[in-house]
Amino acid sequence: MLRIALPNKGRLSEDTRELFNDAGLEVRSSGERALTASLGGEFEAIFVRAQDIPEFVADGAADVGVTGWDLVNESGRPLTSHLDLGFGRCRLVVAAREDSGIRSVADIGKDGERMRVATVFPNITRRFFAQAGRPVDVVPVSGAAEIAPHLGIADVVVDLTSTGSTLRVNGLREIETVLRSSAHLITAEGGPRNGDPDRRQELDDLVVALASVIRARSQRYLMANVPRKALAQVRDVLPGLNGPTVIEIAESSQYVAVHAVVSAATIYRTISQLRALGGEGILVTRIERLVP
Repeated sequence: MLRIALPNKGRLSEDTRELFNDAGLEVRSSGERALTASLGGEFEAIFVRAQDIPEFVADGAADVGVTGWDLVNESGRPLTSHLDLGFGRCRLVVAAREDSGIRSVADIGKDGERMRVATVFPNITRRFFAQAGRPVDVVPVSGAAEIAPHLGIADVVVDLTSTGSTLRVNGLREIETVLRSSAHLITAEGGPRNGDPDRRQELDDLVVALASVIRARSQRYLMANVPRKALAQVRDVLPGLNGPTVIEIAESSQYVAVHAVVSAATIYRTISQLRALGGEGILVTRIERLVP
């Protein structure tokens, strides 16, 4: 069976476990501190640090991995993303002190002076500034890069942010986004185990299972009884995946039942529109899996 490297702690680990559980691949381990587990009896999981997963996958210690796209890019290893898992979203940004006078990347080293840039992502940072043609010296740190300008360690930072609030609290201004990141399902280039067709099929099935859960999270299943005479307008309100399913109601010539998959983001407006058309008995439920 495929061996899958999963984050061993933090929010990324929690969200990953929830996704696999929802896909029917429950994490079954001998204890909370166990380093290996079964995923629904279909796959083997190993739990390691998120930043080590790109190396484990690239070197073949694991066939598949789940980790942040920022860590994949920092590793520089030849890896392929098969699915954006949609959680762990953040941005890697260039930031400088509000009073620095730096308002764009073009301001960094514009007089030929080599500025110092503190970051946990030295490889990405070097590539970014090299492509921008700005002279910088990268100062690798293990964390809390936002404090570096206040201590005189660096002039600029390249750091992760979700909302930008931590940077603002520490008197830093965002200058430019270097990379947008989220959790991804990755393999080495060429797929697991040198393209073995059985392993490839296992990977394809895994991608379909996880994608079906992710897709379902943003959709709802709606059922309603609507006047037969308003069916044309109802079809405009409920486009669904391929239009609504229309079902005859026993002993009713005036109403039909319609079922459709609709966007969770628009469900409030959809219900309002159906009621305006005479819809009644409206029922909305969550969807566990959605395979188009």
